Amino acid sequence: MTPRLYEEFNVTDVPSAGSTAELDRIRALEREGDVAADYLEALLDIVDFDGDIDLDVEGDRAVVSIVGADLDELVGENGGVLDALQELTRLAVLRETGERSRLMLDISGFRARKRAELTDLAHQVADRVIADGSPVRMSPMTPFERKVVHDAVAAAGLRSESEGEEPDRYVVVLPT
Repeated sequence: MTPRLYEEFNVTDVPSAGSTAELDRIRALEREGDVAADYLEALLDIVDFDGDIDLDVEGDRAVVSIVGADLDELVGENGGVLDALQELTRLAVLRETGERSRLMLDISGFRARKRAELTDLAHQVADRVIADGSPVRMSPMTPFERKVVHDAVAAAGLRSESEGEEPDRYVVVLPT
């Protein structure tokens, strides 16, 4: 077995870690990240891929990133394999901790790039809604993509809603 390739969390590095409840929440998220990292490390060994695992806590979720060369197969077309790996990793965390996980998995920066693209798109759509005063229905998106768009639209001061049924669920950006 290869040595642990990920960085350990450090609770003292978290500036908002003041209350006991907050420290407990952060520790629980760190535990999720540790369990996820162990699971993903074993998976990388099985498929014989090289990658480093980085852990972080962002807001109310653990974020696990696998970085390395030639990991495109783990991302898949439009992030399909990545989404599946994220769900499997969440199940591994549930099995180990007994708690449902909202952890976010990223591989080779795919989600970070997608987040930036979708934020730009959401700002363009928001500008159009502000200019026209009419709602805009966007193309179907994954839950991750819809969340990014909802957040960007809210930051622009507009409202948005998700409509439709999976896998054709989409965001409607509404004027204020």
